[in-house]
Amino acid sequence: MRKLFSKMDIPLLLLTIFFIVVGLVMIYSASSVSSVVRYGYEPYHFFIRQAIFVLVSLIFCFIFILRVPTRTYQALAWPAVIIIIISLIYLFVNGKITNNAISWYDLKFFSLQPSEFAKSILIVFSAVYYNKLYYRKVKNIYSYLIPLGFGVIIAGLVAMQPDLGSAAIIGGIVFLTFISIPIVQNNLLKFIKIFAVAIVLGVIVILYSGNDILNSMQMDRLTFQNPCSRYTETTGYQVCNGFIAINNGGLLGVGLGNSTQKYLYLPESHTDFIYPIIVEELGLIFGIFIIVAYFIMLLRILKIARNSENLRCSVIAYGTFWFLTLHILINLLGVLALIPLTGVPLPLLSYGGSFTVNIIVMLFLVQRVKIENEINKTKREIKAL
Repeated sequence: MRKLFSKMDIPLLLLTIFFIVVGLVMIYSASSVSSVVRYGYEPYHFFIRQAIFVLVSLIFCFIFILRVPTRTYQALAWPAVIIIIISLIYLFVNGKITNNAISWYDLKFFSLQPSEFAKSILIVFSAVYYNKLYYRKVKNIYSYLIPLGFGVIIAGLVAMQPDLGSAAIIGGIVFLTFISIPIVQNNLLKFIKIFAVAIVLGVIVILYSGNDILNSMQMDRLTFQNPCSRYTETTGYQVCNGFIAINNGGLLGVGLGNSTQKYLYLPESHTDFIYPIIVEELGLIFGIFIIVAYFIMLLRILKIARNSENLRCSVIAYGTFWFLTLHILINLLGVLALIPLTGVPLPLLSYGGSFTVNIIVMLFLVQRVKIENEINKTKREIKAL
């Protein structure tokens, strides 16, 4: 294990640990009131559950993810995609309805959200698939559209739950990872023409289907500006209370555990709205530090992606980069009323079992990519002697 540790990206590892620790502390602080008053649990209920998810994820990563070569995923990629599609379809038969969405399986001790696993599975599938095409020197550009096709299918199933936030992120991850590939960048004009035709056909199908794209609740979310002018309405209540939390915090915060907005003013204070509680309790300076830390984390991942020895490793890192980037942007911009609120959690800070497990696994998978880069670098140096 010591040899593997020496080849890991230490700044990225330290940032991961930092966010995990801050996330656990703030989940306890933000959920302690609602856990008792709203749900009838013990004050530390959500903290304990999140700690278990984190611990299980870390054990799995140190035993399996860091030790197993990424080429091993070649045999798992296709079955995993098929299984995730089947699990998303079966949700409509045997899923658990939460917040007006059929997104979870109730497994008694915890709930499983397939759409979160779809994100990481699609990243790994894309990595394996594109790497195989590259080494086979496949020139047919249409062959590179297969992961996009699976992405559209999975995003469509998630949108039907309905969960447009997760659907948008899944589509964004697949598409942005796709355009990160060298052959796609070299044939970008051809792909733009293909996408233009696909979009036109999609719009025609939707228009002639006679169905509304968005339901009334989703349409309401498009009203997102000036939330405090709609404080008594569902379209403004949560975001305005988030603003109040940020304003209460000032530069240095009111002190850890001293938030007033977590007293049911922010119903999702330990999930989607964890950032306003962080700013309220620890201050705007710490809130800005969180954003800077995210930025550094993304730069470390991007550096690993660019220095990768093969396309498989590069795509894994690029996919993780876009996974984190989209979650961070959509959460923070939604909380700040710069885009419609979609209910997307903040990486490693928000409560959420399936989401947390996948984020940690993908970050350690990037560490495995870094390890393989260092191993290959050492082999080249030995050959050069």
